[in-house]
Amino acid sequence: MKEKNAPIAVFDSGVGGISVLRELVKLMPNENYIYLGDSANAPYGTRPVEEIRALTLANVETLLGQGAKALVVACNTATSAAVRILRGMYPDLPIVGIEPALKPAALHHPGGRVAVLATKMTLRQEKFAALLEHYRSQAEIIPVPASELVEYVERGELDSPALFSQVENILDSYLDTPANAIVLGCTHFPFVRSAIEQVAPRTIIYDGGNGTAREARRQLSVMGLINPSSEPGSIEIQNSSGDPEKIMLCYRLLDA
Repeated sequence: MKEKNAPIAVFDSGVGGISVLRELVKLMPNENYIYLGDSANAPYGTRPVEEIRALTLANVETLLGQGAKALVVACNTATSAAVRILRGMYPDLPIVGIEPALKPAALHHPGGRVAVLATKMTLRQEKFAALLEHYRSQAEIIPVPASELVEYVERGELDSPALFSQVENILDSYLDTPANAIVLGCTHFPFVRSAIEQVAPRTIIYDGGNGTAREARRQLSVMGLINPSSEPGSIEIQNSSGDPEKIMLCYRLLDA
């Protein structure tokens, strides 16, 4: 049995999973966290699935070697490619993945148009296909590949004219008429939410980060692993790039 004060491991292909870590800290501020971003290999969304799986498994092994009591895969692409395998490898470990918040978007806009912004790999995965099939009777669902936005976030470029132009090009290419809702299907995308809102000002935006945090808390509670401390927990951020500026970017995004 893991110690209750052991850290929760949070993994992403880069800095985007900080959006999920931020929700975890809001919900469970007394927990300790280790965050690992694989920016040296970002973006995952343009890589073959076998490579994504191998990278994810190797990085998770690194995190678990540091004594983590639970794992949050804060990357839609890595979740699609590897979370089922991880659950088979570590059956006694609470493991939470993330998926596009398609359910609330479709249910809140019956008969409407719901755009799902995600990486090409996430949109090609069986997990997304199952979501699409399940909710396509509720709303018109439009997959929108937007892998390019990941690189803007990785550079910390969150409000540049080039970013706004990129968002406009992506939405114009796939939406002949405006959508009622946009689902952020990549954990990097909450950090460019402002740009998306300005390009699509009358569109409601959905993000799965809070739901992922609530599921993590539920699983920890079921396993009796909630940290009983009333003191704020610690947050350690690691990045495979070895770049101190990438670490600083993560802390800035955490406080954003």
